[in-house]
Amino acid sequence: MYNVEKIVNWLRVKNHADLREYDYVDELTQMKAMKLLYYIQGTSLVVLKERLFPDDIVAWKYGPVVQSVHDMYAGKREIVGDITSQDIKDYETLNSNPKVAAVLNAVYSAFGNMSAADLVKQTHNESPWKKTQQSMVITDEKLKEYFKTIVTD
Repeated sequence: MYNVEKIVNWLRVKNHADLREYDYVDELTQMKAMKLLYYIQGTSLVVLKERLFPDDIVAWKYGPVVQSVHDMYAGKREIVGDITSQDIKDYETLNSNPKVAAVLNAVYSAFGNMSAADLVKQTHNESPWKKTQQSMVITDEKLKEYFKTIVTD
């Protein structure tokens, strides 16, 4: 299991590279990162049979959220900013584990080009968020139950 900040740094470094390579890519926002973390955790629970990060995912008005990440980027919309050597080290650490890298890359490939608004709409139509009372934790059981229907090894 990894610190959620490492996962966010992986997303930031990946998005930073995409921003430099492609004209059509938007900078990663806090809201989009939250939805990607939800997909990463759900996919990890099914594929790796464990959480990728220890933080709970909470059902908020605009979809799934990791409270600690929200607090870390409070007041910020875009979160890529300057990429530090620590950010790159976090990226490389996660990429050095082939199974973890496969989960991260699969989620990023599937959802990385979607807008935050589209991801909000999508998560609002998915059972983990729909079946969880607002401001409550989306349980691992709800995530596994749903993600096993959409994730293939």
